[in-house]
Amino acid sequence: MNRSWRDLVAVAVVAILVLLPLFGSAFFVEFVMTRTVILGLAASSIVFLSAYGGMVSLAQLLLFGIAGFMVGNAVGEAGSKGLKLGWNAWVAVVFALAVTVAVAALLGALSARTAGIYFLMLTLTYAVIGYYFFGQVTTFSGFGGITGIDAPPWFEGHPVRLYYVCVVLSVVTYVGLRLLVRSPFGMALQGVRDDPVRMASLGFNVALHRTLAFTFAGFIAGVAGVLNIWWNGQIDPTSISIGPTLDLLIIAVIGGIVHLEGAWLGAFVYVMANNYMRNLPFADTIGLTEARFNTVVGLLVLLIMLLSPDGLVGVILRIRTAATGLRGDGGSTSDDASDHQIATADGGPKGPPVPTHTREGSIR
Repeated sequence: MNRSWRDLVAVAVVAILVLLPLFGSAFFVEFVMTRTVILGLAASSIVFLSAYGGMVSLAQLLLFGIAGFMVGNAVGEAGSKGLKLGWNAWVAVVFALAVTVAVAALLGALSARTAGIYFLMLTLTYAVIGYYFFGQVTTFSGFGGITGIDAPPWFEGHPVRLYYVCVVLSVVTYVGLRLLVRSPFGMALQGVRDDPVRMASLGFNVALHRTLAFTFAGFIAGVAGVLNIWWNGQIDPTSISIGPTLDLLIIAVIGGIVHLEGAWLGAFVYVMANNYMRNLPFADTIGLTEARFNTVVGLLVLLIMLLSPDGLVGVILRIRTAATGLRGDGGSTSDDASDHQIATADGGPKGPPVPTHTREGSIR
């Protein structure tokens, strides 16, 4: 996908999101699309680490949940659950993000010297520890979670405002990540992804680059966690259990774990399936009930991965390639590779050659 075509599609999508409240139903905008944008923002932290750092992390939902729990503890007052600090909502946001970033930096430093399946399993361990911590230490999670958490007064009675804030933060994150990966740090991170031994021999601190990338991804997940508790009004330990942890990874895989756009596309498909699957024609006849949602999602992931390991974005790229009459080679046309080449031509660090088809982040 060339850059001009990709940018045109991105602008069109943003325009639709901005105009959506004018013609979309209240339920679709305030529930379906707001939830989609929040999950897409959280999943983008997985895609960033996988596509540019070669690190598939299962700890992102934990960081997402930590931010939510910290907001709940900070704004809660007497009679609520948790620490009941009773702070201002905006002070609570700063506190929650600071704690989330600190935890992300610690976890990133501990896992920075691992790679591949070892990194994946270590981050899964983080997720399990976090789930049991909040499930058993009721000082921070209350008994059964923290409820009754209100968004700042500016959002009260105006749920569309929260939707727009989610859209704006998603756009800022997307643009920011695109700029970051073309910066000297981003180019070095991609070099670490492709050949850490060579990068270390060139004098780059491999562990530090991985730690900083993990910390930045934790910040993105934390922002999504804050938006989620404003939207949902409550959080409990089951919301960061293994099931939801894998769901966030599935969202990234559905959209395309090597394409940033795939985070939001995967979230849209996932939320739409969750809300409208029961309304499909003949759904009851074939046993397509809510209880079988995970089975349907599993089949959907299997179908997408068979068609394209790069997810739905990869499918779209193949369709566009076929439509324009270009010769395909069975792999995806990577936007990210063109970004890497442009950044190098503009004076970026001459790291290891970047492969046209990124596969390190793929889940098999």
